[in-house]
Amino acid sequence: MPPVSISIVCKNNKGTLGRVLDAVAPIVAGEGPAAGEVVAVDSGSQDGTIELLERHKARVISSPWLGYIKTKQLALDSCSRPWVLCLDSDEPPEPDLVRSIVRAVELNDPHISGYRVNRKLYFAGRFLDHCWQPERRLRLVRRGFAKWAGIEPHDKLELLPGAGEERDLEGTLRHDSFSSFSQHLARQAVYARVAADALFERGERSTAFTVSTTGILAFLKQMLVKQAWRDGWRGVLGATSSAAGTLMKHIVLYELTMREHEEKQRLPSAEQKQTSEFT
Repeated sequence: MPPVSISIVCKNNKGTLGRVLDAVAPIVAGEGPAAGEVVAVDSGSQDGTIELLERHKARVISSPWLGYIKTKQLALDSCSRPWVLCLDSDEPPEPDLVRSIVRAVELNDPHISGYRVNRKLYFAGRFLDHCWQPERRLRLVRRGFAKWAGIEPHDKLELLPGAGEERDLEGTLRHDSFSSFSQHLARQAVYARVAADALFERGERSTAFTVSTTGILAFLKQMLVKQAWRDGWRGVLGATSSAAGTLMKHIVLYELTMREHEEKQRLPSAEQKQTSEFT
């Protein structure tokens, strides 16, 4: 089995990182040239995260926060093994996924450059099997054949042009994203501003119609298309939080849009006034 690097970015994630490090232990096990590695880019942890990584013999790289995409790219670029498994600090692979990863790397098919895994939120003692499902993400890649892309804060790992095929792996990537929906909503408020700013810089704008409908559509997608209701109260909260996050993002984007519009309207008046003063 070719050795594997585990790529992680973190800051004050001791509460979830231990489960991740324990879960990937069979993947990086080995000695000498066959040994894998854990590479963690840390952006200023003070809660014992670094000490936890060191106990697991991880290689820790200290870096200021560069944004989600650039920080994850730094972690990916710092890996040295032929295969890289990119994980967040709250994403422990379940045993069935670990077995699939080991089999894929052992096979080492030269035509395949990356594998997608299915991530599931684990909340209040159980997985959400319908809300946000399926959530397949490229996570296991050949080193040098992939890069991080996307729009902040929503990063996305992609294969480079000319790389080999992508395949799906069986198993579950557990997501210990939050312990309460109040915590989740607070985080979404931050993400909404980051996402709106990124969209605005890319030239995207919002409208009053979009603001009034986007939350409803996001809720219906989860409840009806994804059948989040089958996850019980957890699914209902997941669907409504999706609606809230989408709505907050477009509220901020609409504000930026209208402020820009009003500023453009003021500019001609100011220019005309300046012209009249010189004539």
